[in-house]
Amino acid sequence: MKKDIDFGTVEGIAVAVARTTDATTDQPAWNVYLLNYNNFPVENVLVASKGYGEVGGEEVKTSVLRHMFERVEAKSFVQVEPIDPAIFHINNEYWVSYYIDRQIYDKRFVFVPDSIVEENLIEISMLQMQGVLHS
Repeated sequence: MKKDIDFGTVEGIAVAVARTTDATTDQPAWNVYLLNYNNFPVENVLVASKGYGEVGGEEVKTSVLRHMFERVEAKSFVQVEPIDPAIFHINNEYWVSYYIDRQIYDKRFVFVPDSIVEENLIEISMLQMQGVLHS
């Protein structure tokens, strides 16, 4: 008999797109971060990222990228990947899966088109950067 996988409710995990300044070019640089606000680490973290949408009536898709982090410590963050502002006008999806003990947790975070804009930037204290936070 096949047993269904029981996915737990994701709490205390967020994805942020944050802006820094590139030291070599003095231009804005954007990166995606996974934040663990919990008081415990999460393990075997998988993040699959992709962009998709329409531009001028044409379907646009980016490559699917997969990232693995063995452990994200409590009250900490990891940089997932850089992101090009040229794709801020399409959906940017981050599918996050991880384990706490033997329980798997899974959540999709989607930054909708044009949500990563100056007006939506907030101070993200854990990162000590400005960005758009999705939790």
